[in-house]
Amino acid sequence: MRALLVVNPQATATSAAGRDVLAHALASDVQLEIVETSYRGHAADAAARAVADGIDLVVAHGGDGTVNEVVNGLLAKCPDPVDTPALGVVPGGSANVFARALGLPRDPVEATHRLLVAIESGSRRQVGLGLVEPADSDSRWFTFNAGLGWDADVVAEVERRRDKTASPLLYASIALANYVKQMLTATDLLVELPDGTREKTRLAFVSNTDPWTYLGAKPIHMNPDCSFDGGLGLFALRSLAPPTIARTLSQILLPLGPPSGGNLLRLDDVDEVRVTAERPVRLQVDGDDLGEHRQVKFTSVPKALRVAV
Repeated sequence: MRALLVVNPQATATSAAGRDVLAHALASDVQLEIVETSYRGHAADAAARAVADGIDLVVAHGGDGTVNEVVNGLLAKCPDPVDTPALGVVPGGSANVFARALGLPRDPVEATHRLLVAIESGSRRQVGLGLVEPADSDSRWFTFNAGLGWDADVVAEVERRRDKTASPLLYASIALANYVKQMLTATDLLVELPDGTREKTRLAFVSNTDPWTYLGAKPIHMNPDCSFDGGLGLFALRSLAPPTIARTLSQILLPLGPPSGGNLLRLDDVDEVRVTAERPVRLQVDGDDLGEHRQVKFTSVPKALRVAV
């Protein structure tokens, strides 16, 4: 088997020593090439070349941004999972949402062992993905979530503070600081469902799995029935007033059942969602800021990717 190891040396939990241990372990089972990323989009470029070169497995060692780039590189020219290299993931970031949603260990050494077992046994899991298609730019695959509005503004601010570790405290403090601005100035969004239903909301959040989290080990349950084996989950709020936010946070952080409420639009297993904004709003995909857009379509793509797990 031929494999490519894509390492982001800037990721929070990666190190030269850890990379060497991972590379040595993989090289005992596969014919291995290694790429260390040095620019935005490098992981995607490396994965796309792996497809062209007939590589069997591409291993992403970094955070969710590295995983997302690798996935987009793998599927850029060859969206058929049968002809696409399988994906392997060894967590190396601060959140590692996708890896944790797959049930992989957070510890890179333990995750490497799991990957080696999958390689030796040939174990592969087909997972569904989401596809984001802004009307004014290229499409982008996402593995665990995407959103328009408040959460995307938080992601953009976290990216701006690249000198700081993207810790749960940083996410929470930025979200809190941004809340008053959102409550007063958030742009109305028009959410359109496949059956033609249209709803006005203040934010729109689309999940590809549940739970997920940026808050350390604390799971966030927005769409409990959403999984890699079904359609997308929609979670949209019609109001950002304090009572609505307080109720919503309590429900997703201390789940006693599916979130509910008069200001909540929540659906599971959705094939497609279209969102139109009165003026450009920020979009995030897998925790990556994609700038501002007015029209975005989110589509569920079943069994889009094979993962060694």
